[in-house]
Amino acid sequence: MDFGTGCVKITPAHDFNDYEMGQRHNLGVINILTGDAKINAVVESAYTGMDRFVARKQIIKDLDVQGLLEKIDPHKLMVPRGDRSNAVIEPYLTDQWFVKVAPLAQPAIDAVKKGEIRFIPENWDKTYYNWMENIEDWCISRQIWWGHRIPAWYDENGNIFVADSLEEAQKQAGEGVTLRQDEDVLDTWFSSALWPFSTLGWPEKTPDLARFYPTDVLVTGFDIIFFWVARMIMFGLKFTGEVPFKDIYITGLIKDGQGQKMSKSKGNVLDPIDLIDGISLEDLLAKRTQGMMQPKMAEKIKKQTEKEFADGIPAFGTDALRFTFTALASFGRDIKFDLKRVEGYRNFCNKLWNASRFVLMKLEGETIDANAKLSIADEWILSRLQGTKTKVEKHLKDYRLDLMSQALYEFVWGDYCGWYLELSKPLLADEKTKAGTQATLIKVLNEMVTLLHPIIPFITEEIFEQCNAILGKDNQSLMTQAYPQVESQLISEQSEREVKWLQTFILGIRQIRGEMNIPPNKPLNCFVQNFNKTDEAYLNKHINILNTLSKMATIDKLATNDEAPESATALVGEMKILIPLAGLIDKEQEVARLNKEIEKLEKQKMAFAGKLNNEKFVNSAPEAIVNTERERLASTESAITDLSEQLKKIGNL
Repeated sequence: MDFGTGCVKITPAHDFNDYEMGQRHNLGVINILTGDAKINAVVESAYTGMDRFVARKQIIKDLDVQGLLEKIDPHKLMVPRGDRSNAVIEPYLTDQWFVKVAPLAQPAIDAVKKGEIRFIPENWDKTYYNWMENIEDWCISRQIWWGHRIPAWYDENGNIFVADSLEEAQKQAGEGVTLRQDEDVLDTWFSSALWPFSTLGWPEKTPDLARFYPTDVLVTGFDIIFFWVARMIMFGLKFTGEVPFKDIYITGLIKDGQGQKMSKSKGNVLDPIDLIDGISLEDLLAKRTQGMMQPKMAEKIKKQTEKEFADGIPAFGTDALRFTFTALASFGRDIKFDLKRVEGYRNFCNKLWNASRFVLMKLEGETIDANAKLSIADEWILSRLQGTKTKVEKHLKDYRLDLMSQALYEFVWGDYCGWYLELSKPLLADEKTKAGTQATLIKVLNEMVTLLHPIIPFITEEIFEQCNAILGKDNQSLMTQAYPQVESQLISEQSEREVKWLQTFILGIRQIRGEMNIPPNKPLNCFVQNFNKTDEAYLNKHINILNTLSKMATIDKLATNDEAPESATALVGEMKILIPLAGLIDKEQEVARLNKEIEKLEKQKMAFAGKLNNEKFVNSAPEAIVNTERERLASTESAITDLSEQLKKIGNL
């Protein structure tokens, strides 16, 4: 033999694997330890009362003295330790209460296989089956002070009486028999398994139980599918005959910015309260380093925290944090938490608030006519709102909270704030379109905050109440309102086509301004060429909006064969937008500026590429840092490409 002697020591009372082997071979179970890990009287008296570690050393000495110790070899072993105390844990046999789980597990497995319960994402059902099909009896007694006490009583002869109360147990034992209740409490997960129905009045058949059991959805983490979810299903089926819930939504795990699991020992935990209210660097350091189980880690955690949060954590507010979590809630994926995302959604909340200020200011003291004639822009935003409602409804049904958040974000930031509020300004200044735009502004804002309310309840409640004041509907709370439904009669393909044309025109002008470094407020002369009848109709109809939003001085038409001046060009379909550049830019100066900027970016590109071509950096640096460098390189290359295109265009003028 290359290793060992061919013999193995078996201690069924003090090792889990040995216990199972002992059961297979009918070995005796001999306990040699006391409750405080000392050697008991079963062992030779020379070692009785010794601490386990002292006894081990003494046994080695005694073997050596007697010439029975051949050699000592070091071996690495997996030694179980307590999470909090770090003390070595010794398996120790005691009398405990168990639940025979196999008869409960099969109905719970069948419920998922039959589709009575579904996991979202579906792949988690494999984890569930794996645990449930290999389940063992469950030890439910715990030696702790807090919990539901085991409902079992003992008489002086060790007879056991299980009952609802001492009185009931006494009836079973007989008068005059002295009873002592078991001092252990039920496993927390046993008590928690009863939660779906015990909180609703069970075992009584209460109205709440009839109304709320079973519930529709359970939202939880993957790490307690076995500990809690499976046991709720088993107990629900056993005690009520029904599954406790229909859908189980499994969330991802929130990790730090480097993708590490948050833990106190690593000092990377982010308290949601600190993200909401903010915290200074000094207080954050104290929070992360005080009362540590491993004080030697304090200095490392201090340096890491000072680097990551040099100025502490600013206050982002509850709504911004809620939006962040919702937007990151993709199916089953772990979430790499980034403060910049929270900052972005705080900006979104500010955007929504400022939009509401604009609307309420424009409507203050006005009478809203809900039946007023609508402009194309009004019809467009109402149609876009219906499309957003459709997306939100679908994503909610599919539990795609991330896509729901994205749809709402894009509508609020892009359609409503980015376009409709700008389109509304000239419409509000025109008496013919004013009333319809007023009604549309408040209607869309009201429905928008209602759609957003489950995600960001505080700011939306405030805006809703202020909207109601404008509409004369005081004393209503947003949380009691029905969720908006799609109004199919407001879907307008024509208005969406028409406004899409307007957007393309305006964006074309803005792109030319950006590429040619033309100030955004400088009035421009514009020519259009190669237009069709639809283009001409839209131009005539929306000339006021185009002039206002594009900052045009003039918009003139050129026939297809007319010679166009030296111009920057954008396209709206087949129609050309021409901006004459004479007097707008100094061609030589702009070429020099672009070349200088490209030269600067080329140096940055070389630096980023140099790092990424260094195998030592790529292999040793944290993955997050390497990915950041790759993103910087890609961004720099993209910027060089864009500036080179601009340089080419100016060279062709």
